[in-house]
Amino acid sequence: MISNLSWQDFEQILTDLGEKRSSRVTYYRGILEIMSPLALHERPHRIIADVVKAILDIQERDWEDFGSTTLKRPEIAGIEPDTCFYIQNAGRVQGCTNLDLTEYPPPDLAIESDVTSTTTLDAYEAMGIPEVWIYRNKQLKIYLLSNEGYVEASISPIFPDLPLTELIPQMVQKAIDRGTSKMLRDLKSQFRQL
Repeated sequence: MISNLSWQDFEQILTDLGEKRSSRVTYYRGILEIMSPLALHERPHRIIADVVKAILDIQERDWEDFGSTTLKRPEIAGIEPDTCFYIQNAGRVQGCTNLDLTEYPPPDLAIESDVTSTTTLDAYEAMGIPEVWIYRNKQLKIYLLSNEGYVEASISPIFPDLPLTELIPQMVQKAIDRGTSKMLRDLKSQFRQL
């Protein structure tokens, strides 16, 4: 972590690092954190994103995956989620290739996999992201934005009929043990039978 950085310093670091990098950065009120993802970190959030897309496709709902796009609230926060989605607002970002949060709403869902670091929800709150999922120690925690900040919830408003805190860890482990494509085929088969 680096403290006492200005917003301009943060912007310059992003420019210096460039687009083709493996590290992710988070900036919140003068504090910068740079993380280099490991496979232990990357696999869970990618699997979770695949599960989200599969369920949305089964439900015939629109979505847009913006991955780890840099989200900015100038002077306050900048963050690169492991994965972020537009679901309720998917139609509002069609054609978007330069995500400016003064023109577009924040993503509806951000997903983080905490292995080597711990997600700070302050930066997400500054962005106004309504729902954040954090996968840590083979558990999924769902956080919903309220007037008092984020509160932990057992149900996702995006998928109100699904026990995601149970389902997601099972799917992640199944994908790691047996393969992601097999897990997704099994998941789709299960949903079709319901």
